[in-house]
Amino acid sequence: MDSTVQAWVDGWVVSRGAAPPLAEPWGRTIGVGMYGHVTRHVFGATGEDLDEATVRKVAEQVTGQGVWLKAFRDPSVVSGWLDDSWWIDPEPGCLMTVPLVADGTPEAPDGYRLRQWTRGGVTRLMVAAPDGSLAARGQIAPTGVTAVVDQIETAPEHRRKGLGSLVMRTLQNAAARQGARTGVLAGTPAGRGLYEALGWTVVAPLTSARHDPPSSARD
Repeated sequence: MDSTVQAWVDGWVVSRGAAPPLAEPWGRTIGVGMYGHVTRHVFGATGEDLDEATVRKVAEQVTGQGVWLKAFRDPSVVSGWLDDSWWIDPEPGCLMTVPLVADGTPEAPDGYRLRQWTRGGVTRLMVAAPDGSLAARGQIAPTGVTAVVDQIETAPEHRRKGLGSLVMRTLQNAAARQGARTGVLAGTPAGRGLYEALGWTVVAPLTSARHDPPSSARD
């Protein structure tokens, strides 16, 4: 199991309140328990170490709707290993890391209010707009020396105001103060630019696939 993938799995289950991951010969299985996201299978190898035979074997054993695969290899490769019962996210994700250092608490822009709290091992952050609406949010789950950043969002009407950077830096500081030394996240193309500007580096590409067979196959 790749150590960064393991760190991401460990932090993600804490962040989402998912079931403890089950060890598999090829990675980890996580019970999520939501419609459309019942279970996820996370492959432990990255890049060329993740082979076609392994992915095909796991995928062929899936029969239920709403089961996800997380494979740390380019979608252009992984999509060729899956049949048409799988929906492939067209936007390739990426696994990223950054050294965590507490460098002080950034200030929110004028009129915006930041609130931070920790519960169940997860530190959450919300930024309220001047009118009280939600402008940005995010959370981080430290699990020892690593911490997983999760669910970073900025409302469209509040973008390009530095709120994404504010959320990320505040969460990273919080995790560093709790003893975490490395941040880990699974980013989207939309967020990658922000993360790279804050010093994050890409470790591996990420393909997300959901089992969604045609309705005729489910009848």
